[in-house]
Amino acid sequence: MEGQRGRWNKKAPAGIILILMCMCIPSLTLLETTKEPCPHGDFLTEEGNCCNKCSPGFKLLKVCPANGQRSNCVPCPLGQYSDQMNYMENCYSCKHCKETKNEFQVSECKPHKNTICQCKQGYYKYNIDSVTYECRKCTTCGPNELTKETCTPEKNTVCECDKNFYKVKTKCEPCTNCTSNCIHHCSTSNPSKVPPEEPPSVNTFLMKAIAVVAVTALVLLVLVVVITHKTTKRFTKKKLLKLSSEPTSVSVDSFKHVLINVNEPRDNQSVKAVNTSLLSEQESSNLPDCVPLEIRIPDLIYTVLDLVPVQQMKQLVRTLGVKDTEIEQAEMDHRSCREAHYQMLRVWAERGSRAGAGGRGTMLHQPLLEDLLDQLRKMHLGHAAEELETKYPIQ
Repeated sequence: MEGQRGRWNKKAPAGIILILMCMCIPSLTLLETTKEPCPHGDFLTEEGNCCNKCSPGFKLLKVCPANGQRSNCVPCPLGQYSDQMNYMENCYSCKHCKETKNEFQVSECKPHKNTICQCKQGYYKYNIDSVTYECRKCTTCGPNELTKETCTPEKNTVCECDKNFYKVKTKCEPCTNCTSNCIHHCSTSNPSKVPPEEPPSVNTFLMKAIAVVAVTALVLLVLVVVITHKTTKRFTKKKLLKLSSEPTSVSVDSFKHVLINVNEPRDNQSVKAVNTSLLSEQESSNLPDCVPLEIRIPDLIYTVLDLVPVQQMKQLVRTLGVKDTEIEQAEMDHRSCREAHYQMLRVWAERGSRAGAGGRGTMLHQPLLEDLLDQLRKMHLGHAAEELETKYPIQ
């Protein structure tokens, strides 16, 4: 018995040490997982190096070759800017204030700051989304209303009812009875006692129910219209692509043959006119309507590369339908990120062009450009979509 107790006492310290080690392992693992790969303010390169970011007003020309060395940053060119620490290969394009949309320039674009535009006098800024806004005309207070807050370039006018008037829907009505809104009509002997508001009648409940039903029906109608429009647009796009890829069944030579064999024409001049009109109509029908000849694929791709940040490029091409295997192949074939991104966009553009033109095309289909603009806006890159719409107007 004493021998067993001695052996247990010898093994006890080893067991306690083992238990403590097991308790410490999760803590050590947690410390390792929470440790950041790079110091604050640096970014991790594809080679595994921690490089410093470029300051506002600069863009990345070349990443640092090794840890402890500096990245090569250069100033943004004229007409472009970057307003935060970054490692982008391209700066953003400066905004242009549009006088036709009731705005003017407050300060010009600088390498570290975008152009500042402001709505002109009598207009205020109305935000459509986080990027887009428009200048709307300031509201004028109506009859029996006072201006509580005047209109500014950033905020619309705030109106309130004049004294002894109260708001009924959108109008200010005069006080005529003793109500909670018109205390001065109440008895002077006990002004603090305000009569309770009358309970809503059956007609009021009925009107509210009708309003709810009408709003619900309107929302459903809008949803049906939107879904129908989307479906029709998608079907029409597919049909145009299919028709543009099929060869026409009637050739120009067949028109010539029919017109030459017309028996006893009344007037040779009229026959020639009909011949010319039919031939021109047939030749023009051979050109697909949805291919804007001015949009060349290489020009569009370089424009997109200049507008879209490098870190969002893979996300963009994935939403456009480029497969991960095609993205990996482009990265393996090209060491430069810009060349790899060019190849990814080229895969997307040429695939759509082949579908619409029956072969390897160099012109971009208009539906592809519309799809690109939609995806840019979904990624909150409204400035890039606006630049593309300015350069390539959609007919």
